[in-house]
Amino acid sequence: MASTSIDTHGGAPPDTAADAPTSAPAFIPLEANPELMTSLIHNLGVSPALSIHDVYSLTDPDLLSFIPRPALAVLLVFPVSATYESHRLSEDSLLEPYTGQGPDEPVLWFKQTIRNACGLMGLLHAAANGPARNFVEEGSDLDKLLKKAVDLGPVERSKLLEQDSSLAKAHKEAATQGATGAPQATDDVDLHYVCFVKTEDGTLWELDGRRKGPLKRGSLGKEEDVLSPNALSLGPLKFLEREGGDLRFSCVALAGSLD
Repeated sequence: MASTSIDTHGGAPPDTAADAPTSAPAFIPLEANPELMTSLIHNLGVSPALSIHDVYSLTDPDLLSFIPRPALAVLLVFPVSATYESHRLSEDSLLEPYTGQGPDEPVLWFKQTIRNACGLMGLLHAAANGPARNFVEEGSDLDKLLKKAVDLGPVERSKLLEQDSSLAKAHKEAATQGATGAPQATDDVDLHYVCFVKTEDGTLWELDGRRKGPLKRGSLGKEEDVLSPNALSLGPLKFLEREGGDLRFSCVALAGSLD
């Protein structure tokens, strides 16, 4: 394809409650709005040196050039279609549930148990892994949360997120300020966030709290970031290829601030 442009502000705020039990805590779905998302991560403790940026195309070099490089994480919003669910279930059927914990874990992964919190999960995965972790300010709410999470298994980590009042407060403040009317926390929304990060060893990871664990998607060269052609072909573009003509995609990236 010559160019893959994506709708950066279309439809309802993306998030899905699928797989989270109805008794689980529920958050208001988070709109894929770079200003709101940047405000949220800064409030939690990510340095002002980083911001969230709109990605207007996954293939057009001119449009990708607007984003400061290197990009440290990509968050893709995609439709939870029958095609995707078939793919997810088929791939997950071959995997054992993830049990990783401790400082030697290649990535810090959170299983999603909070309904309509996949936007927040994507931002947590983006800030907690790869070079972005070095931009989480010491002693901040996010820094404290991540340090507690490292030694916990997936089940205990999920409980940690459910019980973190500062996380819930910061998310609510951001989610209720969107440009579109905020849905109810218990609404079902058929869009979902997934995060892609590159770790120090060059591995490209797909991080999604609905999956059985973190997923290795390939290896990147030293000079390749998560918006490089190789990373995009191994990650986000796979989603677009599966869905054909569905236009309900949007994308943002975590990268250096322009200010």
